[in-house]
Amino acid sequence: MRRLSQNLHFARKYLREEVLPTAYCSGCGLGTIMNSFLKAVAEMGHTDLNQFVFCSGIGCSAWIPSPHFRADTIHTTHGRSLTVALGMKLVRPELKVVVFGGDGDMAGIGLNHLVQSARRNLDLTAIMANNMIYGMTGGQIAPTTPIGTKTSTTPFGAFEYPLDVSKLVAAAGASYVARWTTFHVVQLKEAIKKALSKEGFSFVEAVTQCPSIFGRRIGMDEGRRMLQWFRDSSVPVSKAREMRDEELVGKIVVGEFANIEKAGLLRNMKEAAMGVSRVGQEK
Repeated sequence: MRRLSQNLHFARKYLREEVLPTAYCSGCGLGTIMNSFLKAVAEMGHTDLNQFVFCSGIGCSAWIPSPHFRADTIHTTHGRSLTVALGMKLVRPELKVVVFGGDGDMAGIGLNHLVQSARRNLDLTAIMANNMIYGMTGGQIAPTTPIGTKTSTTPFGAFEYPLDVSKLVAAAGASYVARWTTFHVVQLKEAIKKALSKEGFSFVEAVTQCPSIFGRRIGMDEGRRMLQWFRDSSVPVSKAREMRDEELVGKIVVGEFANIEKAGLLRNMKEAAMGVSRVGQEK
């Protein structure tokens, strides 16, 4: 009972009680991502979310900040959350702008905005919940769906290779990029803390279970079975660099893909306005 009371006290600081319990399906991992984020915020010393503003697109993961968080949030159209977040950051640069989205929202519909945000090193944090499928809209193939997977739009199995989103975002120039699964709750929380403290664009990919839509298509219709799969299939990024591509098929590479000190978009804009030239200089 004491533990339950402590958890309720913790939740009330950050969550709207009128929307609890959540509407997520049984076994869904989005609650774990939400919990990891709020624990990261608490450990950073934030007793509320007044210093944050949240943005999200369309999909199950977009429901993490809205309607759950006791904070200012904006729900945008599909794939456009990062462009709206850019406007929010330019208007209120003192706030921590955080974007939540799914792999369909960020890596499918909004992929160009994701790449350009990393290239610009836009000063915000993006957290992508990767459930490897379009969950809310009927189980269609997503850019991250493993090859061979049967979905509602690939009844004979996916014939496309999945997109390595974290690797792409790191290559595009983001200051911080990390991928963990909902099995790695401590590592995920610590990655979010780093992301929130970083200048420039920080991106955290959280591979999450979706037993209702994705799991049942691959014979794992329980959340615990998918978590066991995450545990057994995960490979540290340092080890993955020594492995051949064929050895990584079916594996989930976890860890940090980028962690560099680099000027963010706002600093570059300010220096440009002051006439400071950075052409030919390393950032």
